[in-house]
Amino acid sequence: MLKGKNLVITGCLTGIGRQTLTDCVRNGANVFACAYEKTDEFEAYCQKLASENGRQVIPVYFDMMDDDAIKRAAREIQGAKVDIDGLINIAGINRDAYFGMISKRDMQDTFQVNFFSQITFSQYIVKLMLRKKAGGSIAFISSTTAFDGNEGQVAYAASKAALLGAMHSMAKELGVNGIRVNAVAPGVIKTPMTDKLSDELKAKKTELMDIKRLGKASEVSSVLIFLMSDMSSHISGQTIRIDGGIR
Repeated sequence: MLKGKNLVITGCLTGIGRQTLTDCVRNGANVFACAYEKTDEFEAYCQKLASENGRQVIPVYFDMMDDDAIKRAAREIQGAKVDIDGLINIAGINRDAYFGMISKRDMQDTFQVNFFSQITFSQYIVKLMLRKKAGGSIAFISSTTAFDGNEGQVAYAASKAALLGAMHSMAKELGVNGIRVNAVAPGVIKTPMTDKLSDELKAKKTELMDIKRLGKASEVSSVLIFLMSDMSSHISGQTIRIDGGIR
């Protein structure tokens, strides 16, 4: 579905990001695999993934808390001198605290990574997408908490809701250039982050679903692949919930 496309994906180190990197490459994409830090394991994984699939996987390391690092990463991608067809913004943090306890610093950090840095990075990458004058696709990872809220996630829910507002405006602005902008809103997906949740809480969440199990990271990456592919060529300004039918 993605043969020959050049994608930029953030948050590739673990979880949904790692799964999306893997599945995009297996579907024919070359990927700039953005991650928070360089590790021997991740370097080896990228090399193995590229070799096994005959694709290019180029690690790019930067901290989403650092605006200068974001700019340097964008320049590194620009320096590769290839057309960029798509951007998947997955990187994010979660500073959980109840409303009465959350600090201003935690709120600022959450918005810096989950919103401000993603918009800034997208601005840089869109310039590269416009260079080829052939459209493209951007996808943000929001969350069902942006719609439904969740106890102890005031800052997280607000940051993910902010992404949706930006996505709608970006879709209107960039559509004239053939660039589609969408979002996905996962529910409770089995990842290293959700593995830390209590069995009681996961059971409570599962009971609210029509499909009574946790989602898989691959079920999120499949939708992202669709949004990056030409099969979604007339879809823009949309948010797709991936939550097992939470009510």
